[in-house]
This record gives sequence, C-alpha cells and structure tokens, in this order.
Amino acid sequence: MVTTSTESERASVKAALDAFVRAVERHDLDGLPGVVAQDPGLVWIGSGEDEWIVGYEALKEVLRVQNEALDYIRISVSEETIHLSPSEQVAWATNRWVLRARMGGEELEVALRCTWVAEKRDAGWVLVHSHKSLGVIG
Repeated sequence: MVTTSTESERASVKAALDAFVRAVERHDLDGLPGVVAQDPGLVWIGSGEDEWIVGYEALKEVLRVQNEALDYIRISVSEETIHLSPSEQVAWATNRWVLRARMGGEELEVALRCTWVAEKRDAGWVLVHSHKSLGVIG
C-alpha cells in the first residue's frame, strides 16, 4: 500500500531530479548545492571512459568545462521511476535522458540511461550518486 507520505517523498525526490536538470540546462552551478550533496566522497559516473568523478568540487569543475563547450542544452526525461527505502531516507531512481545541445556550432544529441541515488537530509532530498550510460537513438 502506497501512503500519502510515500507519494509526497517521491514527489520531493522528483523535484530534486528536475532541479538538477534545470541547473544543467541553465548552466547554473550556483543552483547545484540545493540538490547535490556537497560531499567529498560523492561519486558521479558519466558515459565517457574517464568520467569517474569523485567529490562535489570535481563535479562542479566537470560541469563548468561542459558549460564552456555546450550551448542551448535541453534535456528530455522519460521512463522515470522513483523508489524509496522502507525508512524513506534513501531513494533510487532511473530514467532516460535525451540531451540536446550545440557544440562548436554543431547540433549534438545524446541518449543516456541514468541511475540516481538520493538521500534525505535535514534540508531535504539531495542527489548523492549518479551513473549514466550511452543508449542508442533509434
């Protein structure tokens, strides 16, 4: 049985995921602290061979470099699922992204499969882990 509090918690996790997408689209590094844990042990795994990012400061630097390379970022999210631990203190989510942007005047479109882990802290839900892998656009 899904309770109202469980649905409320899922909605709060979704709000954190959506806020992260908006921050990426807007090149808004200042918007990250509200939705991403500022932990030195944070691990963010990207789709590239060398994209094993450890720590909040390293993540900010990767996103800063991305912001310099990409313009007009738009992310379409689909097939999102959000699950809560029995204690409702940890959540994991999966979704698909299609990231569209312009790089050096060329249009770019990348399909990504994403897994997220969020943790409920005093200030609310924050993302503590992400793993993205490449999908194929059919």
